[in-house]
Amino acid sequence: MTSEYVPSLDTGAVAEPAALARIVARQRAELDRLRDAAATSAAVERATGALMATTGCSPDAAHEALLERAEAGSRTLLEECWLTLGALMPAASATGTPAPEPPAPAAPPESSAPAGTAKILGRLGKALLTVGSPQQLAATLLEHLAPQVDADAVLLYRRLPGDVLELVGHAGLGATLAAQWRQVPPLQGIAPLEALKAGEPLWLERFAEDRERFQLIDEPAGHWLSRAWIPAPAGLVLGVVRRPAAAFSLAERELLQSVARLSAGRLSTLDATAEPVSSDLSGSVQTVLDALPGATVLLTPLRTPAGEVEDYRIDAATPNAVDILGRTGHEMVGSHLLESYPSVAGEALWQGYLKALGGEPYEGEPFVYEEVLAGMTVTATYSVRAARLGDGLLVTWLRHDTEERQEQRLAELQRLGNLGWANWNLVTRQVNWSPQVYTILGRDPGRGAVPLDLLPDLVLPEDAHALARAVSELARTGRSFDVPFRIRTGNAVRHLRAVAEAVTTGDGTVIEVHGFVQDLTAQRSAELALVDSERAIIMQRGVLEAERAVAARLQHALLPLPSKPVLLRGLRVEVAYLPAQAGVHVGGDWFSAIELPDETALFVVGDVAGHGVDAIATMAQLRFTAKGMVTTGSSLTGALARLNFLLLHSRDAQSTATLVLARYDPAERRLAWAQAGHLPPLLVRGGKAHRLDRPVGMLLGACVDPVYESAEFQLEPGDRLLLYTDGLVERPGEDIDTGLDRLAAAALAAGPASLDDLLAAMLSGERRDDVCVLDIRVPEAGEE
Repeated sequence: MTSEYVPSLDTGAVAEPAALARIVARQRAELDRLRDAAATSAAVERATGALMATTGCSPDAAHEALLERAEAGSRTLLEECWLTLGALMPAASATGTPAPEPPAPAAPPESSAPAGTAKILGRLGKALLTVGSPQQLAATLLEHLAPQVDADAVLLYRRLPGDVLELVGHAGLGATLAAQWRQVPPLQGIAPLEALKAGEPLWLERFAEDRERFQLIDEPAGHWLSRAWIPAPAGLVLGVVRRPAAAFSLAERELLQSVARLSAGRLSTLDATAEPVSSDLSGSVQTVLDALPGATVLLTPLRTPAGEVEDYRIDAATPNAVDILGRTGHEMVGSHLLESYPSVAGEALWQGYLKALGGEPYEGEPFVYEEVLAGMTVTATYSVRAARLGDGLLVTWLRHDTEERQEQRLAELQRLGNLGWANWNLVTRQVNWSPQVYTILGRDPGRGAVPLDLLPDLVLPEDAHALARAVSELARTGRSFDVPFRIRTGNAVRHLRAVAEAVTTGDGTVIEVHGFVQDLTAQRSAELALVDSERAIIMQRGVLEAERAVAARLQHALLPLPSKPVLLRGLRVEVAYLPAQAGVHVGGDWFSAIELPDETALFVVGDVAGHGVDAIATMAQLRFTAKGMVTTGSSLTGALARLNFLLLHSRDAQSTATLVLARYDPAERRLAWAQAGHLPPLLVRGGKAHRLDRPVGMLLGACVDPVYESAEFQLEPGDRLLLYTDGLVERPGEDIDTGLDRLAAAALAAGPASLDDLLAAMLSGERRDDVCVLDIRVPEAGEE
């Protein structure tokens, strides 16, 4: 080991703090390097010796074998050494029983873990160099496993004679719980003992079932919902407990088994006697600090035999605590104060700590601390508070990096807002721009900033005049401006905004201008796209409104509505047609109610798929064709077959329609009817309402050779028959049968009332489809 010579100081001489700090920093860095080198060398020598003892090979051959295994398993030499020590050197038990003969030499299993796991193991192998006890080993394992497998606590048990388990190291466990489980007798249901006996990992991932089979380490009950126990060489078992009630993934299982083997190797080089459970407040304080923001630590004074405080040890720390070396949270626990801040000894802060130990709370003024790290001087400003807690100190500090923090926040603000600040001094002609201004303007910073009066030269010619006028007015009168303009960068045009205000003297002379430039390209592009979209919508709406008006006039001309009920062959017929209120399209619902030359009456209700002029044209074609066919003697089913053929061979071969045809013979009061995919008529008779059973019939235009059948029934005085389209009964999200049942109930409730009363009961709110209804009634005796 080498050290740097430090010349003695004359009595009374005061060394420069920065010079002392540099010396301490260099010595500390050299000491850390030498420690790592010595620990690495010791691990390699131990592993080499273990391999020589089991194989009888030479030192060079053993070292070469370690290198070959490390390369074959994609491991570092240090990691291979820990694995070899764990596999070939089982430690003696705590009772002094000699260790059994080592097994036949065999290479540790090849790692099948992914590259990320290999990196984790590599970092862990290096961290194990600084471990000095089983307790520190557990803490190091928890530090590396917590972010990888959500570990909350790590336990290391060693198997003693008689299957007794001894807790040799732990981290994340409270002091009381660790004391309760320090030594475990060979009872049934002890999970780590079961894992050791079976020689296989035990994955406990179903808490409700696991607590019925095993005695679980838990505080409070149900706090840790999944856990793992992994046996390792030398009678060691690694336990990991965590809060999530989730199964360990394959990658997590491979990682934990590799960590267990590494731990066994490192533990074999340590004194594996279980460390006594701490009786101080550090465990409880750490639990509290874990939930607190800010930077707070618990310091325990380290005293000389004479009782004087010579240093402080950090025994607990908040997650956000950070020292000048960059260590945070739990990384600081166990370190000494003077290791990080050697120059505070004897200073005002040191005296304040001593007063706080005496019971007087300490709150110091902000002070500047200077440290030299890696040849660089690091300066930080701190405010510190300290108060006594038990035998130690609870210390809170605030690091003031005001200028750096403000600059960082300003840079983030400019980047997120896509803007940058600019300053023009009109007296000295000095111009300062933030880096973001160069980015926004697409200007190379090497060319420098542009004077205020030349700023209009950067913009498009059509926008330059407005910006030049605003700049001139600002320089002359001090009037601030907010001007949009455009620039060209490459082949793209960008929309920007400049905002500036003046700093004037007492007589109003402008001496300085400051403001900002903002990139509004994304916002402006969205605005232009919105304007184009609104223009297209307005145009489309106009086209649709015009189409609706034409379709409505055409529909009204083709489908005139009677103003009052009419008598057809002794039947009282009332018609209702209500267009949809939603949308701008007119539908294809239609009806016919006429007297035929053979003294019968024809009733038709239909619905053409689609809307608009095309639907109206198809409706007219079907309406007049159906009337003509039946009038000239076609049967109802024959008419439907021909109408189907007509749709299939029409100009719009994709059109379909539903239809119901009914023919009434007054001599026999017989009604014959057929349908093509239409809703069934509703018959109200004798205080009851029921839907007629539909004869076979597919909607028109669906297939080439459909089958249509007809049905007949007798009408009686007082009967009421409703033919209607689906707009009367359909509701969004409602089953069609529910709508038909609602129509039956409304018809019974309306009684002899007019069709308008029935429609009012059925229709409420906005209608999304047309409604067409034929209300056919058979007058009773003496009724007209």
